[in-house]
Amino acid sequence: MNMNRLVCIIDDSLTIRKIFEISLRRTGYETKTFSNALEVFRWLLRPEASIPAMVFVDACLPNMDGYSLIQRLRTKPAFAHTVFVMISSHGGMLDRLKGRLAGASVYLTKPIRTQEIVRVVQEQLGSALSEDRDTRPKQEAERLAMYGGYR
Repeated sequence: MNMNRLVCIIDDSLTIRKIFEISLRRTGYETKTFSNALEVFRWLLRPEASIPAMVFVDACLPNMDGYSLIQRLRTKPAFAHTVFVMISSHGGMLDRLKGRLAGASVYLTKPIRTQEIVRVVQEQLGSALSEDRDTRPKQEAERLAMYGGYR
């Protein structure tokens, strides 16, 4: 069975993106990284795009903050089974609540150890990578684009 092992990392820091990418690829996950929301939306419109199993989103992004990005993606049926993880340098109770209300299942505070990244992915996707988590066809992203899903 072909399982969706795509994890997206959205952070304006190249260093953070590389740390996540290296950590996850070592454990067998496919990764796609972006520095802002606009890059994400552009990629999702491409024919080769696929819906990720998990998305790590920095709370503070240029142009659109991570909370708004998660809320926007959560409205799309294609993302119904995607796990969103908010990452931020702010770890207060209100920040965590805001992340949860936006649709994040997990809230991680920077700095994040590589072991924590892998642990969260394995915990969140371990049960999700079952028969109902098959890799979604590329046509799904095309269908969303056709209906103006990311404009």
